[in-house]
This record gives sequence, C-alpha cells and structure tokens, in this order.
Amino acid sequence: MRHTKGMILHPIGYVRSPRSEPVDDDWGSVTSLVELDGALFEPAALQGLEDFSHVEIVYVFDRVTQDQVQRSARRPRGNQDWPSVGIFAQRAKNRPNRIGVTCCRLLSVDGLTIKVRALDAIDGSPVLDIKPYMAEFGPREPVVQPSWSTELMASYWATPARA
Repeated sequence: MRHTKGMILHPIGYVRSPRSEPVDDDWGSVTSLVELDGALFEPAALQGLEDFSHVEIVYVFDRVTQDQVQRSARRPRGNQDWPSVGIFAQRAKNRPNRIGVTCCRLLSVDGLTIKVRALDAIDGSPVLDIKPYMAEFGPREPVVQPSWSTELMASYWATPARA
C-alpha cells in the first residue's frame, strides 16, 4: 500500500456567491459564479460543458480552522433528537480535509466563468475541480439513508419565504 505524507492541491478558480457566511439552510435559490483562473486556463477548458444540465463542484471549506475539524462523532447541528454519528457519516463542513462536493444546476458558460444554482459554497471558496454530472455516475441501486438525515436536509435546499 502506498502512503502519501501530504498532498498539495491548487485551486483552479474561486466561487463568487452572494453568501459570505456558511449558513446551514436555504441554498436552493442561490446563484453563484465559478471563475476559473485565467493564468491556468483558456476558455476551451470549458468547451462542451454547456451541453450538461448539472455539474459537480469540488471546493474547499477554507474558513474552517484546524481546531474546528471534527475527528470523531457528534450530533449533526447539535440536535439532541438525532444520533451521534462520525464525521464520515455526515456532510458537515468541519471535515478533516475540508473538501466539499455539490451537484448544481448549470445555468450558463461564459468564457472562463460558469453560472450555477444551488452551490452551497460561500464567496471566495477555492474550487478544486468541476465535473459534468452524468446519470451513469449516480447511484445504481436504491438509495438508503437514516431518517435524521432526511430531516436535516428538509430545509437545506428550501427557498426562504419572502415577506
């Protein structure tokens, strides 16, 4: 087995979002831009991406400090009604490598910028990769998950009511 002592990943671009704080809910209506680094890429890097309806964005929770990283179990969102589960049994931002992955609706491609809806990354988050979503990479069997996770996600993508 090969062991890697460390890896160095460099951002390919950054998220431009109206949200600058990592709130837990109401991400469904958020429209964001992912801007690729023009020193690394030319627009041809995104050629053909507009033919897909969705993309997966791999990004870094860069505002999570080392002392905030979870290495054990906890109750998601501190909710006493939910079980204590390990960090790898939840999608919390306080992960050991602080990597986030979100499937988003692709709205447009313009030069080195893609516009997406429902990306739960805050403004300035470093982007590590962009992948077109292909149904064949989705689950090939029925999805099973505990009821607490369904409760947690009930308002995650919801759009807040407007007064």
